This record gives sequence, structure tokens and C-alpha cells, in this order.
Amino acid sequence: MSRTPHVLLLSGLGPTYYAASSMTGTLLDPDCADQLSRDYFHGLALDDLHYQGPQGPRPLLRRMHTGDPGAYLHLTTWTLESVLTAHHINYTLVPLPQVWPSGTLPKTPECDLVLLSTTFIWNRSSLALLLTAIRQAHPDAPIVLGGQYSNLKVDEILSGFPEVFGIVRGDGEAAVPALVDAVAGLGDFRSVPNLIFRGGDTLARNTFAYVDLDAHPSPVLPGLRPVVPYESMRGCPFSCKFCSFPFASPQWRYKSADKISSDWRVYAREHGTGHIQAYDSTFTVPPRRMRELFDLLPGSGVTWEAFSRANVIKTAVTVEQLLASHCTRLSFGFESMSDDVLTLMHKQVTAGANRRAAELMTAGGLDFRAAFMVGYPGETSEQYRLTHDYLVHDYRGQFLLNVFSLMDETMPVWQDAEALGLRIDDPDNPDFGWTHRGMDVACARQLMSYTLERVRWSSDRAMPLTWQQEFERPLLPHAGPNQNLWAEKLVERLAALPLLHPDPRDARPVLNQLLQQLRGIGVVVLKAGREAMMTTAGA
Repeated sequence: MSRTPHVLLLSGLGPTYYAASSMTGTLLDPDCADQLSRDYFHGLALDDLHYQGPQGPRPLLRRMHTGDPGAYLHLTTWTLESVLTAHHINYTLVPLPQVWPSGTLPKTPECDLVLLSTTFIWNRSSLALLLTAIRQAHPDAPIVLGGQYSNLKVDEILSGFPEVFGIVRGDGEAAVPALVDAVAGLGDFRSVPNLIFRGGDTLARNTFAYVDLDAHPSPVLPGLRPVVPYESMRGCPFSCKFCSFPFASPQWRYKSADKISSDWRVYAREHGTGHIQAYDSTFTVPPRRMRELFDLLPGSGVTWEAFSRANVIKTAVTVEQLLASHCTRLSFGFESMSDDVLTLMHKQVTAGANRRAAELMTAGGLDFRAAFMVGYPGETSEQYRLTHDYLVHDYRGQFLLNVFSLMDETMPVWQDAEALGLRIDDPDNPDFGWTHRGMDVACARQLMSYTLERVRWSSDRAMPLTWQQEFERPLLPHAGPNQNLWAEKLVERLAALPLLHPDPRDARPVLNQLLQQLRGIGVVVLKAGREAMMTTAGA
């Protein structure tokens, strides 16, 4: 090749959240928002909601700018860009959120290699859409995949998508530079570590190699980086039966406390980093490393958030240590509030530990969020009721609720398939076409919808994460977590009024109450530069 190879990198967030359908038919549904604003709310739109900022009124809902790559500085993109930059490889980044709405790529330069991260892809149809878009824009460039989804479905993808040249399994730090050299004619594809590719009539499977995380330089890009995504481990020490993460990255490795502290200090000193988002499967293990971090992180100069397990939070002292180390939020996989279901999952945690962690975090003033699941194989509607009741009556804070998904054939739950009566009813849609002895996917979806609806109107303290990812957060930058939680709750209730009261005349008292509650936290309706108290009768 006479010129330097140019790489097209596609990486970023997935197309949607499974629970986003709970906002269908509301002001947060782009397909009907304009009509509802005109016919139901008599001109009131969510864009009219404003709070008083330092420079004057600002919209409460500020959409993320999908055209700005910086808006999607998450772990996968950060790591891949760092590898390409460190090896002086010319590349163009296309954040995946720019592709999902239209199914086409924006105009990009001619390229010699396409790298597609599948970390945030979870089904065949999404992958097919991306591959079609790539081929339309770059018909001749070889396409190489990497990331969780492609690592789990290597043979299926390479047999079902002939346009895919190869897949990088596991660590890409060594594979990507060698792959670019091979494309440039400076190396052989058979010498690229971790690569499985089409080597004639059969697939060539190259040597598998792991990166020493403690010795390898951590990702970095030039310039100011106020928020940095971070990875302190790969693999996972646990074996939850709904998770294929250990299969995709079998060897559990982690950075030392000294390495983590050193990285964070460099980010703060040289790149102006003020906050770290740790995306490890669980940052708070092993316990010894966490104890060392409690001593090292207070002087790092950054705040941080991470994933944890509920049984790590055993006493108020732990919460105090987290706060002293400048932790601002922990995320947990509670999954269920039924001990029987947690046992089926091999979660190695109890519902009591979940409840205790939430209570200690709330009492200590440390923000947290938890993820829950409905429909795990073997779970009955009666067992799920424990999770439902907890979310509606006891839980405080943000949470995720998802229907169980059969993401791939490597999930350990398949070992229990016969005992649990687990089967696939829809071969074309295995992710959401299942039945087991406890319920089927249609029942699970109904239970999720019912829980989200009850939480919306019956709980002032619990807030599902379904639509917020499209907007800048916090909604009220000057306010604390509790007030922002309340702001999100009021916005969702306002948006969902047509679901509660299809007749706008019945909605008037509730609408007026919601607008008064918004005014109580400094949010007003501004129409054409003036404040207006809107009702269903108009202003």
C-alpha cells in the first residue's frame, strides 16, 4: 500500500434501552409529542420547562449532542482511540448514536479498514443494520469486529455475515496495531494476536494473548478531559448464571491500588480530570485492594463512581470510607428481592443484603442506583411480586428494570434449561422469545410495564432510568440528588398524563398540581420569553 492506512472506527452506545417503551404515547415519545402538545396540552411542551441558571433561564431538558464525539466518551471508545493515537494510526471516529436513527453512516473519508465495536450491541438485527450501512459507504474495506457481542458469537457471525473479515477476541491493545500493519502489507494476518479471520476456505484462529493491566499504559488522549471512563479489571470473579462476561474474558485480572491511584493523579494533573467513571464488573473487589484505595484515593484530586456488589456495603463505616475517598455514586445489580430467585441466578448475595446496602447508602448520603430483572428462568409472578413491592413501596433513588434476555448460547443458565423448562419459542428473536416454568416473555413484559406504571404514580422516591439518557444530567446542575430525582419524577408524570387520563379534561387538576410542584423547585413554563402558568385550557 503506497499510503498510510486510514481506519474507520465505529464505537458507542447501543440503539435504545429495553424499558424505553414505557414512554410510548407520552410527551417523551418523539412520534407523538408534537400532536400531544397541540391537542392534549394546548400548546405546552416539555421544551417550555426552564430553570434559572447563572446566565438566565435554561431549558430543563437539554438534549445530548449526538454529533459531538465528546458526548460519548465511554470506556470502549476511549480505549480504542487511545490505542490508535498511541500508535500514530490515522482514523475517523463515528459514534454509533449517529448511525442508529437513519441506519446510514455520515459522510466519512475513504478508509482501508473498518473497526466496529459490538460492546453495546445485543442482537443480530442491530449488527446487520450496521454492517449494511458500512458496506453501502465503504464497499471494499475489510470489516473487523471486537467487543462483547462478537466475542460471544464468533462462529455465528463469521458464518452468517460474509462481509465480516474477522473478529478480535479479548484484548485489542496488541491486536489493533498489528492488524493495521497487516492491512498495510507490513505484516501477516496470521501474526495478529487474538484475531479470528477468513484465511481461505477455513477460519484461522490466531494465538490468544492477555495484556498485563498493571504494566500496560492506561488509556489517554491529549487535551482536557474533565470526565474519564476507567477500567481497573477485565473478566469477573463471580459466576452469575445470566451473565456471559466471564466467557468473553475468561481470565480475571485487575490493576493494583497503586496503579489506579497513579493513573487518576495523572489524569487530574495533566488533563484536568475532575471525575472518574469506573466501568468494571465490580470495582470494590478484591476487598484488600479496596482497603488500600481508601487510603490512597482521598489525595487523588478526583471524584469517582463505580459498580459494586450489595454485600460489600455491610456497615455505615464502609459508606463513610467511600465518601472520604470522594466516591459520588455506586451502582448495584440487585436483580431480585427474592432469595429463591437470587439462588437460581447464583448471584451469591441475598435480598437482605440488597436492602441493607440501600438503607446504609441512603442514610449515609451516598448516591446509588440499582438494576433489577423480571423473568429470570424459574421465576414466578409471585416471586417477582417481592421485587415489585420493594420498588413501589420501599426503594429510594434511580433504578433500571429489564426483562430477562437470552443474549447468547454461552450463558450458564442453559445448564439448568431442562430443570427450569427453558425453551426458545421464536428462533428469529431468541433474545425475547422464551418460555420457562415460571412465565413467558409476554408475561414478563406485562409485569415490567405494570411495575413502571405503579412506580411512576405511587412512589415519590423511586425513579426508573428509561428516558434520561437522551438528556444532559443532572437536569438541575445547581441542585442535589434528591431534588434532581424529584425533577425527573415530575417531568415523567407530566409527560405521561395522557396515559393516566386519556381525556384532557380529567387531567386538569393533576396538570395544575404538577406545574405547581415544578415551580416549587424553581422550574417554570416559558413561552415566547415570558413566564406562563399553563393548564389544559391554555394560557
